[in-house]
Amino acid sequence: MKVLVTGGGGFLGRALVRELLARGHAVSSVSRQSHPELERDGVRTFQADVADLARLAGAVEGHDAIVHAAARAGIWGPAADYVRANVEGTRNVLAAAQRHGVERLVHTSSPSVCFDGRDHLCAGNDLPYATRFLCDYPRTKAIAERLVLGANGHARLSTCVLRPHLLFGPGDPHLVPRLVARAQAGRLVRIGKGTNEVGLTFVENAACAHADALEALGPRARHAGRAYFLAQKEPVKLWDWIAELLVRLGIEPPRRALPLGLAYATGAACELFWKLTRRQGEPPMTRFVALQLARSHSYDLGPAERDFGYRERVGLREATERLVASLRTGS
Repeated sequence: MKVLVTGGGGFLGRALVRELLARGHAVSSVSRQSHPELERDGVRTFQADVADLARLAGAVEGHDAIVHAAARAGIWGPAADYVRANVEGTRNVLAAAQRHGVERLVHTSSPSVCFDGRDHLCAGNDLPYATRFLCDYPRTKAIAERLVLGANGHARLSTCVLRPHLLFGPGDPHLVPRLVARAQAGRLVRIGKGTNEVGLTFVENAACAHADALEALGPRARHAGRAYFLAQKEPVKLWDWIAELLVRLGIEPPRRALPLGLAYATGAACELFWKLTRRQGEPPMTRFVALQLARSHSYDLGPAERDFGYRERVGLREATERLVASLRTGS
């Protein structure tokens, strides 16, 4: 297929590009910034913002399929920025896809669209959307999901949604490096009892799942018009996993702990102060982060395995080894 990856220069986007190329597809990428390293790999690149429909439509033309991974991530920032990237951007991707006869679209979302602040253990696809969101990222991603699933079957387009949870691996610019940096500075504090079970997703596995879903997608596919959680088959005790990772990097694990209730109240106070003073950057704690770090959230892979043939390529042990090796070498 001729596949366009939105956000092809990002952490997941690059893994998607590599996976699709390895499977023999002709791959293009559209990103806001220039990524000459993709061109060196034989990828056709377009520089455009998904919120700019005219430029985006020019990039979409001539493709059979789209993997829509571009998004505004994070837990803090102007609400309008999240709406522009995640809602308007997704609406534009769908409009361009329908205009140019694209037949398959896989959209990258997040389990946070269903996170209601409670424990979710081995949650299945029947987990409903949250009714209250503590930050704009999950709120706008939930809107985007509904747009994508609602477009299934229109203008020959088949769609599905994948929700990888807490992506990690070599080249990760977000999750693990931030934890490591906080621990090195002595500012990492355990939130809650420290026994919460969490499903992580190795980036190569996420890319493989997207390619599997894309190749199997069609009007009669079981996964058309549906959303699926992604994570490692083996969940972790989050704080034990973090402590082991830090020890292997020669960093002392956190010794301090905050009860969830106190961390949540601290997050609420930080959010209020940041808003009133219009401070730049993210607060050191938010309500959403407190709940994410203290609650269990693991997911059932059975539906993805059954409906589009996903099989985990890299197990948790090997994935962790690769992560540690990359952090030690800085690669």
